[in-house]
Amino acid sequence: MREVREPEWDGLGEECGVFGAYDFDGNDVASTIYYGLFALQHRGQESCGIAVSDTQGPKRTVSAVREMGLLNEAFTPERLESLKGNIGVGHVRYSTAGSSTRENAQPLVLNYVKGTLGLAHNGNLINAPQLRHELEYTGAIFQTTIDSEVIAYHIARERLNTSSAEEAVARAMQKIKGAYSLIIMSPRKLIGARDPFGFRPLCIGRRDNTYFLASETCALDTIGAEYVRDVLPGEIVTISPEKGVRSDTSMCIPREKHARCVFEYIYFARPDSCIDGVSVYHSRLLAGKYLAMDSPVEADLVAGVPESGNCAALGFSRQSGIPCGQAFVKNAYVGRTFIKPSQKNRENSVRVKLNVLREAVEGRRIVIIDDSIVRGTTCHRIINMLREAGAKEVHMRVGAPPFLWPCYFGTDVPAREQLIACGRSEEEICRMIGADSLGFLREERLEEIAGGLGICRGCFNGKYPLEPPREDIRGSYEK
Repeated sequence: MREVREPEWDGLGEECGVFGAYDFDGNDVASTIYYGLFALQHRGQESCGIAVSDTQGPKRTVSAVREMGLLNEAFTPERLESLKGNIGVGHVRYSTAGSSTRENAQPLVLNYVKGTLGLAHNGNLINAPQLRHELEYTGAIFQTTIDSEVIAYHIARERLNTSSAEEAVARAMQKIKGAYSLIIMSPRKLIGARDPFGFRPLCIGRRDNTYFLASETCALDTIGAEYVRDVLPGEIVTISPEKGVRSDTSMCIPREKHARCVFEYIYFARPDSCIDGVSVYHSRLLAGKYLAMDSPVEADLVAGVPESGNCAALGFSRQSGIPCGQAFVKNAYVGRTFIKPSQKNRENSVRVKLNVLREAVEGRRIVIIDDSIVRGTTCHRIINMLREAGAKEVHMRVGAPPFLWPCYFGTDVPAREQLIACGRSEEEICRMIGADSLGFLREERLEEIAGGLGICRGCFNGKYPLEPPREDIRGSYEK
């Protein structure tokens, strides 16, 4: 069962982050996985976990730690030292589906006839309820409420009738539908797989005789690994000492059908990452440039809403000639898992995270750049804070088009009735949030900021690459 959550911060929820390592020389990999995940902490701050195994040891021996909270809260040096093994997977989680509980933390570890499977998943399946129902009626007993367990069960079942783990993954991919980047640890192989549309990123790295799989290239940089390449949409890569990196592209589809989540470039990924060969930093600069070109305004200062708005603000400034500066101070010690205020004090949650630099904005015309507007409550509060600090004018520019439809593929975009842009004009939204002017990124600019790659536009125009579920936590899908 999937849950609906009332977030204290009106923005997009991060995706999950996955990381895997295989040291062919037999050295322990837990600490390396930890630092790789640390670089991906922005993708999920609710729970985390690491599972490792010794490829030369007993087949069914897997050491795992899974906890709620941040990595530095879950892992002490002693805990990391206890995780012995030269192959492993790690995960940081933001729950777009499934409750936020320790039982739903990843990576999942399954013991079955052929040994063990460790699985880390980023994404969201649209047919998970049906697959889960079918498995339950054949005797499966589930320990979690996440769709990742459905994937793990299907891989395990297919492995009983195949000659290799990677073949079992390929067969499972024929059944599951939706967004997924997977890292699977089998007793002697590390396997990476990406859905045919390429919704979620996955890349390969190498350092000496150790291979890595990661959600973003910034994780490879953090551990001093060389970026090898991205896993192609629909590709399965199998890493082993005997054969190095092998590729199976039987599930790949034509490039023109690819549908990467454009919010990897707009918001999710770190600006120092490259996804499918496209710099995230450059993408955000372009978004700001196009906002300045398409929605110009006279002002004294351009400022980004930290952190994802900062690069676009720089791009806006360079194009417009308006100086770029800092209008906000962000509390670096508040993550997305901080204790929620009570309902009556919920409006203070923005102030807990951000404070306005009065000296920078007082008496000035300000352009603020944010990555997106979902419900509109946060940007309304931010604009009020700027006015209270003495801003003469506040102009809002948004590095994404208006959200008109929910997302079914792992981005936390809610039901249509909760979206401020649904059924309202730009002028109406501008009045609701209290801005002097408002401009969104034009939809036709999206492919440009993604380097010409195929992207998903479903949350902007209702045209999804896969037919969405007819019923979901976000409501019925009816045009």
